[in-house]
Amino acid sequence: MTLAPPPAARVGDSLASVATPSLIIDLDAFDANLAAMSAFAARHGVALRPHAKAHKSSEIARRQIEAGAVGVCCQKLSEAYPFAAAGIASIHVSNEFVGADKLVMAVELASHVRLSVCVDALPQVHALGDAAKRAGVTIDVLPEVDAGQHRCGVTSEDALLALVDGIASQSALRFAGIQAYHGGIQHVADWAARKNEANRAADVAARYVQALDARGVRCGIVTGGGTGTVEFDAASGVFTELQPGSYLFMDGDYGSIGWGGESGWRHSLFVLSTVMSATRPGMAVCDVGLKGLAVDSGLPRSVHWLDAKGAPALTYISANDEHGMLQAQHESDGDFAGLVGKRILLPPGHCDPTVNLYDEYVCHRNGRVTEIWPIDARGLSR
Repeated sequence: MTLAPPPAARVGDSLASVATPSLIIDLDAFDANLAAMSAFAARHGVALRPHAKAHKSSEIARRQIEAGAVGVCCQKLSEAYPFAAAGIASIHVSNEFVGADKLVMAVELASHVRLSVCVDALPQVHALGDAAKRAGVTIDVLPEVDAGQHRCGVTSEDALLALVDGIASQSALRFAGIQAYHGGIQHVADWAARKNEANRAADVAARYVQALDARGVRCGIVTGGGTGTVEFDAASGVFTELQPGSYLFMDGDYGSIGWGGESGWRHSLFVLSTVMSATRPGMAVCDVGLKGLAVDSGLPRSVHWLDAKGAPALTYISANDEHGMLQAQHESDGDFAGLVGKRILLPPGHCDPTVNLYDEYVCHRNGRVTEIWPIDARGLSR
């Protein structure tokens, strides 16, 4: 006998009947964010290559391509497989990798898509070039430069030029440009401070491009940037390609920072939860905790009632494995027993790791489920 739980939702269901916890997309807000970023990139004359690590869904990637994106980014090679299988023709692995198992994946992917990868050391170049030649494939290579993150990337012009020479010596590799990503500034809350840091990172990237120009090397692509800095990256005149990911969802952390005139992003991703207990005055417990919400960027900053008009304002104050603790914002709100069974919507603090906890998105318009999208790259972190 095969025994399996029933589906959390079916097309046509109301959100009030969707099983919890479930990961919910408000399609009206999602579509608005999708269109806004595509229009933004087109208006500034830069290519858009959204980061699929934020959503891990080939269905979403397909919609991004249809809206004008040139391809997607993946952070890991295994993560790229569902997108390649779904027909996404251009994939950039925006991360370094080493090891025979990774080389096997890289050359296999390159036989199906136009694959570009990052390097920051000559041994990576040599191993990749040898593997690609044996497999009969060609791979685009972008040396990564340290734009201020102090994580990966070369730290000198000489090191960059050595990588470019190494790539040129490999018949199965193509030098495509550079990656200059500064993830550490994406969440700087103050708009002016974030702008200054983004401009500093762009200046670093520009110096590397100038060093290549001085050697007669054309740098066709300068890729990088993220949701927090796209407005500055696009205006810099340095970046030719942008890699935002979270703009589609606008999680709690991104939603809390300051934005300039190019803003207007809307929260579209929520975790649907149910109040499951309320035995103490002023307190309630919902059915989503650490196994359904990533809290590395903080707890949910707001609690929205789905089906309890006039219900008291609550704050999500702590997360256990399978429990979320909710507290009344006003001392006068006491007995919550009547709220047991009511639904709440929680915008996650950090969308990327929250998405990785679920198998599917339940998509709705006006509270009615219209589509269910698999999160087909979930857990693919090799």
